[in-house]
Amino acid sequence: MSGSLTISIDAMGGDSGPEVVIAGAALGLERNPEVRLLLFGDEARLRPIIEGYPRVAAASRLVHCDVAVAMDAKPSQALRHGRRVSGMWQTIEAVKEGRANVALSAGNTGALMAMAHFVLKTMPGIARPAIAALWPTLRGESIVLDVGATVGADARQLVEFAVMGEAMARVVFGLSKPSVGLINVGVEEVKGLGEVKEAGRRLRASRLPIDYLGFVEGDDLGKGTVDVFVTEGFTGNIALKTAEGTARQIGSYLKQALKRSLMSRIGYLFARGAFRALTEKMDPRSSNGGVFLGLNGIVIKSHGSADAMGFASSMDLAVDMGRSDLVARIARDLAAYHREVEADGADKSVSEGNKG
Repeated sequence: MSGSLTISIDAMGGDSGPEVVIAGAALGLERNPEVRLLLFGDEARLRPIIEGYPRVAAASRLVHCDVAVAMDAKPSQALRHGRRVSGMWQTIEAVKEGRANVALSAGNTGALMAMAHFVLKTMPGIARPAIAALWPTLRGESIVLDVGATVGADARQLVEFAVMGEAMARVVFGLSKPSVGLINVGVEEVKGLGEVKEAGRRLRASRLPIDYLGFVEGDDLGKGTVDVFVTEGFTGNIALKTAEGTARQIGSYLKQALKRSLMSRIGYLFARGAFRALTEKMDPRSSNGGVFLGLNGIVIKSHGSADAMGFASSMDLAVDMGRSDLVARIARDLAAYHREVEADGADKSVSEGNKG
């Protein structure tokens, strides 16, 4: 497997089990035939499934693991009982040991974050990791973070999220100076929590390679007002789940409306191309996958409820992240920011000393 991009996969993770994971991996390999897979899980259960997908069988190596982390397991329990022996743990460990470029799991989010944090450790200068998601917008796509890793982030952590998000935007979107906004209850500088206002002040004063546009609101997410939306994990996770639920709700309304009368069905025949494009754009499966940022390695979290198409989308994201120098880029930008903070602190101390 040397010389090619290798993805390690927790094959037992997800609500629907390995059948969906392997089917999704097969779809992902159709789009990325050069990728190699390391599959971790119960060999007796996985082997018959893999044999039904010749492309997966040819591109993968299966590693047997006795323990699978349950979707409802508490992170502390999963960490205690699944340490070193679970498929989830070994999926992450493969990245640490250099046997894989990126880890992918549809399993228990809390357990995955706890294990990733324990195995890979946070990067120097990072207080807490974040989960970043690609968000479909009217302009194309934006990055939103944090969508669930850190609840109640302080000003320093919000700035670190901005640094990680802009680094990801430069890798994913090819931007030299991504635009960044802090999600707030209003765009006025006097509004919002103290942590958010302080983070805004720091970002505005920094010399980071970003275009900081200030505060943005919830409706800016759909507009794609900025390339990177920054918030703490509680707010970000609610926004993510609300957007996914709204997309499904509107899709359901459309189906009901199109079946309501003969004329609506005839109208659909003439406009089915447009409706198909709309459905694809609104389909949450096409943007499935969150990137764990701030760790010494890349881990991708697929939705546990994802079907094969959704898992394949998360595999596409894993391929993009695995080919990037994202970790190194984040490290460089963070180091530059912290040098800037230290220099400003030293200048302030000298200035105050001269005044005395």
